[in-house]
Amino acid sequence: MEKHKSIRKGRLFKNPILEALTRTTPLLSLIVYLPVVLAFLFIALFVVNLSLLVVFLTFIFAFFFWTFAEYVLHRYLFHWVSESKSVQRIHYLMHGVHHDFPNDSQRLLMPPVPGLLLASVLFGIIYLLFYAIGWSQLSWAFFPGFFFGYLIYSFIHYSIHKFKPPSILKPIWVHHHLHHHKYPDRAFGVSSLVWDRIFGTLPPEHGSGKKTVAK
Repeated sequence: MEKHKSIRKGRLFKNPILEALTRTTPLLSLIVYLPVVLAFLFIALFVVNLSLLVVFLTFIFAFFFWTFAEYVLHRYLFHWVSESKSVQRIHYLMHGVHHDFPNDSQRLLMPPVPGLLLASVLFGIIYLLFYAIGWSQLSWAFFPGFFFGYLIYSFIHYSIHKFKPPSILKPIWVHHHLHHHKYPDRAFGVSSLVWDRIFGTLPPEHGSGKKTVAK
């Protein structure tokens, strides 16, 4: 990737209002998204009246399930190749701009407006799936765990592109930089390397013992 692309900011829309809606900051993301997680946990515990143990176990399961969803989305949706111009445009809006401008810090997190819209759709899908198996009440505990997993992923992703890695997390930093700069068809996990190991998409460096420096 050319160096100048790594330090410039990409633009998605000519309209300044639409363009502003595609950008965010870590503080704004916390202010908007964390209350959503807390609100759903409150509903699960005090409105739906699920037990603390059930909420805890469902939340933890959903949190780890996110890592699988993260891998699948990144591999099959964000890297979807198509000849269709419309699909190419949608792909660029979702993920392509990040590969062209990986250090554009205002696009490393999901902006609040599209983020809340997608979260609403996501909860609707989760609720319907749990309703179909007769466990609709659990959706109120599953969604915040899944969404919190997304938040952890997004802040890890932000940190990878903004800061030097803490020693304990260096393999994750290296993993994602390899995806950006050397193996775009590998290293799809961001918050976890587990699914790349399971599905055989680890970069060669992770299995060879070769040292790679996180950028």
